[in-house]
Amino acid sequence: MQDDSQSERITSLKLLTFNMQVGIHTHAYHHYVTRSWQHFLPNRGRATRLDVMCDTFRQFDLIGLQEVDGGSFRSSNINHVEYLAAQAGFPHASQQLNRDFGRFAKHSNGLLSRLAISHTDNHRLPGPKGRGAMHVRFGEGPEALHLFVLHLALGTRTQHLQLDYISELIEPLRNVIIMGDLNCTYDKLRSHPRFSRALALEQGRGIPSYPAWQPARALDHIVVSPSLRMNHLRALPPLFSDHLPLAVDVTLPLPCARSISIARLGGTTPNSVR
Repeated sequence: MQDDSQSERITSLKLLTFNMQVGIHTHAYHHYVTRSWQHFLPNRGRATRLDVMCDTFRQFDLIGLQEVDGGSFRSSNINHVEYLAAQAGFPHASQQLNRDFGRFAKHSNGLLSRLAISHTDNHRLPGPKGRGAMHVRFGEGPEALHLFVLHLALGTRTQHLQLDYISELIEPLRNVIIMGDLNCTYDKLRSHPRFSRALALEQGRGIPSYPAWQPARALDHIVVSPSLRMNHLRALPPLFSDHLPLAVDVTLPLPCARSISIARLGGTTPNSVR
């Protein structure tokens, strides 16, 4: 059947999460001072750095991005998500605007996808304004794949509230991927009761990703539900940001792959797959 042949092609996905730091080339602590102006003003080299990022992005199927700009003065009015999707050849993309400073800056999360997106929900996370979670669904029914792109707060108490919020969203779902800059260690994720119960944290581990020039802290993470299998979790070489990109290959269960493929063909998931 056509849906079976399609599902064979997507039983494994290559994932990447990356805090881009809006394309600021940071490779030393003093750059937080000497290059801080690039958070507010355009920089001639930023577009070139985006093009170099695309060379890496083309190797992946789903890319979660944090600290991208939605098209403002500081980014020379380039929407990073739209630009990267077009240049790297991703047919689908989504943006979540978290802090809107009008024409001066548009702080966002983003997703680049080779899979057709069935539905997107953007959640404002608890705590001070400016932190969000993108919930993107691929496929229909209980076997659909649910991807969350997160950028959590810095404070421990607020992080706990935000993990509570995310846990409530994912607890009823079967096939879940969470990735992003969570601003906390893997042990912190394990110690959160609801979050650790809902996901297969034993599959992952903390990969040092910050600072990019001398990685010592595991702040960026990719975690999945027990139904999914992670392989080859690794950090990639520096890509201009102060965070390293984090990559993994994920194997999907066949019912999930079928659900995604049938949705791509414009159908609904049959009961035999549910």
